[in-house]
Order: sequence, then C-alpha cells, then structure tokens
Amino acid sequence: MRVVLAEDLFLLRDGLIRMLEAFGFEIAAAVDNGPDLARALAEEQPDVAVVDVRLPPSLTDEGLQCALAARRARPGLPVLVLSQHVEQLYARELLADGTGGVGYLLKDRVFDAEQFIDAVRRVAAGGTAMDPQVISQLLSRRSQDRPLARLTPRETEVLELMAEGRSNTAIAAKLVVTERAVAKHTSNIFGKLALPPSDDDNRRVLAVLAYLDRG
Repeated sequence: MRVVLAEDLFLLRDGLIRMLEAFGFEIAAAVDNGPDLARALAEEQPDVAVVDVRLPPSLTDEGLQCALAARRARPGLPVLVLSQHVEQLYARELLADGTGGVGYLLKDRVFDAEQFIDAVRRVAAGGTAMDPQVISQLLSRRSQDRPLARLTPRETEVLELMAEGRSNTAIAAKLVVTERAVAKHTSNIFGKLALPPSDDDNRRVLAVLAYLDRG
C-alpha cells in the first residue's frame, strides 16, 4: 500500500515513516510543505494520503487544501488528516463530498502504533477514522437540527461510535449491549435521519457523516 505523507516537523515525519514501513506500507513520498504535497499527490497517485493540516509556506490550512484539491481531481482519494486541534470547518469540508476514505485524528490523542495503523488501513479501504472529539463537535454543531434532536441519548451514542468507523460488534462491546440492540438503534437512527439502511458498513457510516455536513 503506497502512502504520501506530509508533515513539516522532521522528527515526527521520520517517526511516521519508520512506523508505516514497519507495518508494510510503502512511502511513495514524504514531504514537508504544500507545493511538494500537491506535486506528490498528482504524480504518485497513492493509495492513501496522511496529511498534516498546517504546512509551509502559509502554516494555516495548506496541507488540507492540497488534499481537498487532490480529492476533487481524484474523487474518493483516501485522506487521513492529522491535526493539533479540532478544526470544524476543515472537517466539514473534508466530509462534504461523501465519497469515502476520510479520517481526522488529533495528534496528541493517538496513543499507540496499532491505533494509528488501523486508522490508516481503514481510511485506505474507503472507511472512516474520526477522533471522538471531532465527532462530538460536529454533532454538537448540529444538535439543534430537528432530525438530530429526535435521537435518544443512546441513539446519539451509537451514532458517534458509527461515525468513528466502529462495527456493530464493536459498538455493542463498547456500550455493553447486544448486537441486536445496536442493530435496532441503527435502524432507528437511519429512520429518524431519513437515511436508507444499507448492508455496507462503510457507506452507512459515510452517509451519517455526510448528513452531519449538511448546511
């Protein structure tokens, strides 16, 4: 699996390279600025991009803007964003097209290699890997929207875990309930949000995330 990595801090970039290679990934390019990232994404056609939000020269949203432009040129390009903070505008823009393969992790909340590698693989496969804090803020922003307001507290918990990319089995284990109960909550959520049920877990989660981005 080929990865384009963008991180301007040398020690962190080098550590990410070593970690990814140790788990069998091929580093197609590792860059430290926006122009080089844009070039690498266009030329290398990676299986997944791991991108810091803030890159030189602007040190604002350079990294994410490059990733978004690449996704417009190649719809569905898997992108895992790394950030120090929850940037709601960036998260919403990343999720807006609903084509899948998106992730948003907070750097100081990635606690081990397995967690990070699982997120990269999940995003590369077309799924989602969203930090709970990101999901919480997106949900909070929409808390006054009428469809979301119809959800029960338990359904909201299930929705947040779905948005993290967890399966029904994982949600059941987290909430200490049966998978049948989770399936019922999931069905209720789709009904209340006017989203048709699907057997495809990735598309199910992406539909929820796309809903959260609706204006």
